[in-house]
Amino acid sequence: MSKRRRFKQSLSLEERLAQEAERLREQAKQLPPGPEREALLRKARQAETGSHMSEWLRSPGLQAPE
Repeated sequence: MSKRRRFKQSLSLEERLAQEAERLREQAKQLPPGPEREALLRKARQAETGSHMSEWLRSPGLQAPE
């Protein structure tokens, strides 16, 4: 059985998702309006949403639903 390669992340998940969203938005700016551009913008929004959700889940004030 082969060993799993482990990689220590230098940035938090939230930071990586924010960077990915910014990269996707910059890439979308280079494209003319159309389905490809919309797909990149959708992925950027999803990355930002994931970043915000992760921040929210890690927040110390998070309460369990009653």
